[in-house]
Amino acid sequence: MKQRIITGVIAAAFFIPFVIYGGIPFILLVYMLGTVALQELLKMKGRSLRSIPGLISLIALYAFMLPTQWAQQVFEWTGYEKIEFAFLAVILLLIHTVIVKNSFTFDDAAFAIMGTLYVGIGFYYFIETREASLSYLIFALLIVWFTDSGAYFTGRKIGKRKLWPEISPNKTIEGFVGGIVWAIGIALIFDYFIPLNHSIILIVVVTIIASVFGQMGDLVESALKRHFNVKDSGTILPGHGGILDRFDSILFVMPLLHFLHFI
Repeated sequence: MKQRIITGVIAAAFFIPFVIYGGIPFILLVYMLGTVALQELLKMKGRSLRSIPGLISLIALYAFMLPTQWAQQVFEWTGYEKIEFAFLAVILLLIHTVIVKNSFTFDDAAFAIMGTLYVGIGFYYFIETREASLSYLIFALLIVWFTDSGAYFTGRKIGKRKLWPEISPNKTIEGFVGGIVWAIGIALIFDYFIPLNHSIILIVVVTIIASVFGQMGDLVESALKRHFNVKDSGTILPGHGGILDRFDSILFVMPLLHFLHFI
């Protein structure tokens, strides 16, 4: 726990100034996070980012993460859209399965594309949220962080009934509900001091949905790790694991808030 807290404080001290400043430094930081996250994902599958499939996936990832302000210029110059880059990546990965005589299989290609979309779309909306409003990004981060903390402390205090033992043995139903309650609390406090220009009812409803999706994002990452029999997605954050371990909920919540037209 001590190592976890120290790492969290150091990581926050490094991360928060980028969030506040925004712009190119923030975008480059998110690109770095996306690169590490994709590497962690491929490593679970026994594949390397420093391979032909890894490089194809990385290029596709960077295309998907392009913020709108850059994408318009890039796609106007190339004449291609994001979906066309994704299709090209699929074709190249499938061709690679033939060239290497199925030592890289169709399943590997599908995993690479799914992983690229999973990481790329989540971090794209992370960038887009910051471009839209610092307030909304902080709001989203607080929802994720307080959901995680609320679920942890509530589960430890009163948790008895297992939520999904086959996927994550330590999570409880009480913790799941506690995370939602904590998220609602911080959402209302945040809106009181920094109004989001939405009705209280809408904020509460969106917060509940975001909290649920955030916890599902955590469970998805747990399912991946259980499937590939790894404890953490990486070791870059001592006491926390990898980038995917820390951003799994954010990768679900950021797209959701845009999908709900809340941001």
